[in-house]
Amino acid sequence: MNQKTHKPINGWDIAFKIFLTIFMVIFLVVTLYPVINTIALSFNDGTDAVRGGIYLWPRVFSVKSYSTVLQMENLLTGFKISVLRTVIGTLSSLAINALLAFVLSRKRFLFASQLSFFYVITMYVNGGLIPTFILYRNLGLMNSFSVYWVTGLVSAWNMLVLRTYMKGLSESLEESAQLDGAGYFTIFVKIISPLCKPVYATIALFVAVWQWNNWFDAMIYNRMATDLTVLQYELMKLLSSVMNQSSSATSAKEAAGANTITPITVRSAASVITMLPIICVYPFLQRYFVTGLTIGGVKE
Repeated sequence: MNQKTHKPINGWDIAFKIFLTIFMVIFLVVTLYPVINTIALSFNDGTDAVRGGIYLWPRVFSVKSYSTVLQMENLLTGFKISVLRTVIGTLSSLAINALLAFVLSRKRFLFASQLSFFYVITMYVNGGLIPTFILYRNLGLMNSFSVYWVTGLVSAWNMLVLRTYMKGLSESLEESAQLDGAGYFTIFVKIISPLCKPVYATIALFVAVWQWNNWFDAMIYNRMATDLTVLQYELMKLLSSVMNQSSSATSAKEAAGANTITPITVRSAASVITMLPIICVYPFLQRYFVTGLTIGGVKE
């Protein structure tokens, strides 16, 4: 007669689960609070927000900050250029860095170690702002869209991450493909790249966030080209103008007007607007972060 055996309940297991649950709840609150607080500030009246004490909900509801941001003169132009530079810059940078990482990850490539060391040096040494400005001017990148994506094609850090990931793949995959007559480009496209989806998604997200949030290159290289401005640069100019207006107030009566805007509420509204596209894209890439390397793999 079969008797069911019940595993005895371990008190340490229960205590660990309780501790883990409490820790994850605290971690979730700590992670979400800055976002919720920023949203609450963005929907609060500017003058009232200066008093402080706003945490999870706006005290005096107002959409003046959002209307101010959405009424910017070059909002649509900046948004369009930001989207274009993010898409083109991410795809081109990912393609170039992946090809370079594939070459340096092959053991048959004689100068892999020397070139890898060269790229590591570029992570610590650079020419500085003025030499870079002169170089871009001589290359004809001033007042052009190319300065947004050509200058970021190669990233030593991203390339080394991709190279390390590719070196961890089984060599049997490449050897079996070569026996079937496949060339290196076919191996890269049809065998290596499908297995690199997790690291591709990670690098793509890093590059996309950098491209979306970058405004310094627009200020330095495309300042005179208003048709090539980016959203972040326009928001920075708006925030600067609001700060100047706030600091130039001459009386408390003017500063105490109802339904006004202040730098803290405009900054919060701008932060909410700029983080929305990244939040929308992240769920589509997040599933690749936990993908293993066993799909399509060959056992040794």
